[in-house]
Amino acid sequence: MTDESEPVAHDHPPGYLGDKQKVLARLRRVEGQVRGIQRMVDEDTYCIDVLTQVSAATKALQNVALLLLDDHVRHCVTDDVLAGSTDKVDEAMTAITRLVRS
Repeated sequence: MTDESEPVAHDHPPGYLGDKQKVLARLRRVEGQVRGIQRMVDEDTYCIDVLTQVSAATKALQNVALLLLDDHVRHCVTDDVLAGSTDKVDEAMTAITRLVRS
């Protein structure tokens, strides 16, 4: 069994390849949000204002996750099912479960 924190090697390109620049742009935006939150804490900003920004960054990361999941289902899962397997469906369900619980 693999550790969930370690990436698993796959023999095909990722489903998000067509959206790679969009994913990277969103992640850079989240990175900027997190740096802003760090700055707010460093400057002793009011707790609720910091929490508001944490919520915004969390929502932005959730949107990245949904984009990646959408690409995974539309590409990897679809290709796998057409090939007669359901392994990628199981992977997708595990990922969805993790997302819902986080």
